[in-house]
Amino acid sequence: MSEHPGEHIVIIHRWRDRQALYQDYVDHDAHRVSYVTTELGVASVPAAAAAVHVVPATDRVPDVLGALGELTALYGPPARIVALNEGDLDIAALLREHVGCGGQDTRRLARFRDKLVMADVISAAGIPAPAYADAPDEEAVLAFAEKHGWPLIVKPRNGTASRDVVRLGSAADLAALRRLPPEPRLVQEFCGDAVYHVDGLWTGDRLGPWRASRYVNTCVGFTRGDALGSVEVDDAGLLPALEEFTAAVAGALSDEPWVFHHEVFVGTAPGGGPRLTFLESGYRVGGAEIPFLWREVHGIDLMRAAVDIQLGRRPDLPVPAEWRTGGWLLVPTPVAAPCRVVGWDLPEPATPGEGPYAHVIAPVGDVIPKVGGYEHVGARFRFRGDSSGDVERAVVRTAERFHLECAPLTPALTPAAVRHQACVR
Repeated sequence: MSEHPGEHIVIIHRWRDRQALYQDYVDHDAHRVSYVTTELGVASVPAAAAAVHVVPATDRVPDVLGALGELTALYGPPARIVALNEGDLDIAALLREHVGCGGQDTRRLARFRDKLVMADVISAAGIPAPAYADAPDEEAVLAFAEKHGWPLIVKPRNGTASRDVVRLGSAADLAALRRLPPEPRLVQEFCGDAVYHVDGLWTGDRLGPWRASRYVNTCVGFTRGDALGSVEVDDAGLLPALEEFTAAVAGALSDEPWVFHHEVFVGTAPGGGPRLTFLESGYRVGGAEIPFLWREVHGIDLMRAAVDIQLGRRPDLPVPAEWRTGGWLLVPTPVAAPCRVVGWDLPEPATPGEGPYAHVIAPVGDVIPKVGGYEHVGARFRFRGDSSGDVERAVVRTAERFHLECAPLTPALTPAAVRHQACVR
């Protein structure tokens, strides 16, 4: 994008914390930068914003269209529309088509948001992945099971944060699908291998900086009340294979620059080497504490690269000669949100330096809202160290030591506050 003073840039923003430092990426004096955000997100909008329009939710098309209309009346049609949260990618693509500005449209976004389209692209590239099929109804799931057996995974074709992902062990479990709202779904073979995530930048023809991490517990388990952690990998026997696999996936999905968050199954092949199987990929910076870890531990701002791409600039990120190891831990609320924090306790670690270097825990008395995702949870912790082993021990011991007590906002339904100790396995 040629940046002339006075260009109007619209940013769709939903985080309360500072996952993205927009004022560092876009000159708010040279451009008219306006924001569409929520009541929770207002706190982290830069003071230099030209205008801030608050909507109930940033993924509600009528509300955001109305906000865009008012901002356009003030500053003219936007030259670019920026959205960094995965839940806002679809509406940003629709808005770009609506106003006719540059950037990714719904057609180009489909392979990153529709898991059936994504699976088709990965299959065509010959990348190992579980067998899959469209799952418009129970009959389609049963037909898939007759061919591939049980258990199976059924999940929304367009979903985030493991929302409504269901494991079916037999035909009797189909009742679980009937309790969910209707939407397009995908059915896949179940894979029991450990799940890793790989985050970084694809320049268009090669990998830029990237890091691989192993989940501690699972994203699906987090939706059911388990703590969720992640530790960056320093396994010299695994990383070369992950690098080759990651480059193949990123290149298959796009020959243009993009910031990725891949998820991959990692098992052991019959010959003893790593067996890598594609799970899914996001056109975004990874969630949870990943943006903070990259800035604070590695000195790299993946969000800057994502904004550069959406503004039509060429992203340029350094690749460190040496990497430290980072990790994170999320603890869910012990009762369903919205709920009030009654108390929490995090004893000092027995060994100095073994605890988190940063944490986000709501003060006693605060209400944790019902928003979904990985930001508004019971507690968030960030770790750094010299090895994966050191960081994983700190993650596990923090989960063991931390206690959180919350009370529901509807005490007539659940009269007692609930105390929760995180658990990792």
